[in-house]
Amino acid sequence: MSITPYRAPAQTVRCEQEIKKSRFITYLAHTQGEEDAKQFIQSIRETYPDARHHCWAFVAGRPESSVQWGCGDDGEPAGTAGKPMLAQLSGANVGEICAVVVRYFGGVKLGTGGLVKAYGSSVQQALMMMETREIAVTVPYVLSCEYAHIDTIESLLKQYHGVQLDAEFSHNVRLTVRIDARFVADFLEALKNQTRGQAHVSPLENESTSGT
Repeated sequence: MSITPYRAPAQTVRCEQEIKKSRFITYLAHTQGEEDAKQFIQSIRETYPDARHHCWAFVAGRPESSVQWGCGDDGEPAGTAGKPMLAQLSGANVGEICAVVVRYFGGVKLGTGGLVKAYGSSVQQALMMMETREIAVTVPYVLSCEYAHIDTIESLLKQYHGVQLDAEFSHNVRLTVRIDARFVADFLEALKNQTRGQAHVSPLENESTSGT
């Protein structure tokens, strides 16, 4: 598992170009996982139901995780749309990103080379407009502590780039947190020292490491 942060789209981007009377409308969006990407692709289909093609590509996880890459030509000749779109996304070193290019056919055939260039340049143009944000890899934990330790833990969460997700209060306090994977060891050591070992921490079961 890599703990290095990566970049993802900060917002949805839309751009448009016309090539030999065909209209190409490109969208880039932040999508967390394959299901989210597929839902975004479907939403664009529904937005432009009269378009001839809705070609797509996504890098659903970390930029280097090719097992979460996907693309589709949606009726264009095989390899002329989705693959050049995916090549642009994978070359940008951005994760959790989905691209959809909507094409309204203008009556002039572009040929296979022309299609590859058109779809690739459409995504390239959108990438140039896109702003990104950092996605930190985080690890979930459950903390059990005395009420007297709450301020200490909140301070440590801030110091080590952690966030509190949930809290339960009874005879003691049970906190669900996520810690930046780069600082887990330091956080756990500081927690042990500053609470004199009285705060108990354990990995959160059935929850995976993720980007936030």
